[in-house]
Amino acid sequence: MIAWARPAVFAALAGLGAALPAAEVPVLRWLATAVPPTVEAVGVPPETLRALDASSADDAARGRVLAVYAEQSGSEATPTMAGTWRIADGRLRFEPRFPPVRGVRYRAELRLPGAAPVISFFTLPSDTAAPTTEVARVFPSAAVLPENQLKFYVQFSAPMSRGGTYGHVQIRDAAGRAIELPFLELDEELWDPSMTRLTLLIDPGRIKRGVKPLEDIGPVFEENKSYSLVIGAGCRDAEGRPLRGAFEKAFRIGAADRAPPDPVRWTINAPAAGTRAALVVEFGEPMEQALALRLIRVVALAGGPRVIAGEAVLADEERGWSFSPEQAWSRGRHALEIDTTIEDLAGNNVGKPFDVDPFEKVDRPDGVRRVTVEFEIE
Repeated sequence: MIAWARPAVFAALAGLGAALPAAEVPVLRWLATAVPPTVEAVGVPPETLRALDASSADDAARGRVLAVYAEQSGSEATPTMAGTWRIADGRLRFEPRFPPVRGVRYRAELRLPGAAPVISFFTLPSDTAAPTTEVARVFPSAAVLPENQLKFYVQFSAPMSRGGTYGHVQIRDAAGRAIELPFLELDEELWDPSMTRLTLLIDPGRIKRGVKPLEDIGPVFEENKSYSLVIGAGCRDAEGRPLRGAFEKAFRIGAADRAPPDPVRWTINAPAAGTRAALVVEFGEPMEQALALRLIRVVALAGGPRVIAGEAVLADEERGWSFSPEQAWSRGRHALEIDTTIEDLAGNNVGKPFDVDPFEKVDRPDGVRRVTVEFEIE
């Protein structure tokens, strides 16, 4: 990851304002040795600083005076960077929330009342090291997905950089044409805390029946057609390097799935008492990978409920779940406890379809957080 305090990394930026200009000539400088690196506006009139420093001023007001953008290829409207504004030593400073990335051009704009805007560009120096990061896996792993498929997880081999990712991710049809606006594009992007897993949500407006985007643009996927999810090499890792190469997951589309998961219908293959053999559960359909690993637990019922420690894994394209206990199984009644927010590939929860036709009656277990399915260890 790019360290905040690394003067050599920002050497190319330090020349933007090495000599302190006269106070009446507003300029922008990048403070290379600051932790975190800081964009500084010098020459802002005192009355403007006082107004921005007032308790009633908010970040939106400060952002209208000093804004910083991470420019994205092919994007006409780039959102401002998130960060913190400070006033110190008669200067307005902006500290970005996330570190700068190699290969991205940054634009700072200072807009003062009655004055022409001051605009400055800067980039990190290029990195000559060979790319090492790649896409490790994509979930769901199934080759056939429902027409109302809701999300994809992209697992990278190393931490990635935040920002600009949607410009390098596409859904393509069998002819190689990119599907128009398939994803719900969020400014913050959906990364896990380790910055190694990206969640891509298909725009719900193109899944739910009776909503305008579905009627105007049409669905992202159509039954019996083939598609591919393409992750371009232009995605940047935490060091600002591109990926080792592009990644493509090909799949075919089956019928839409609007039936909620029903744990009562799952097949539970119980192991023998006194062993540490795996408990195997067959869902009968692929389940959403991250939630299936997190929202199912095993409980021993004899002598009062007791959660059993162990490790769960998924198999058979996320159709199967197996649990290996830390200690040997005891004889008696056990249960699976399943959180009702667990999802299948179409986003259906237990007792609650994701896509509900307004003319259909749906019975939902309001207030029920978990369902329990008992089984016997013999």
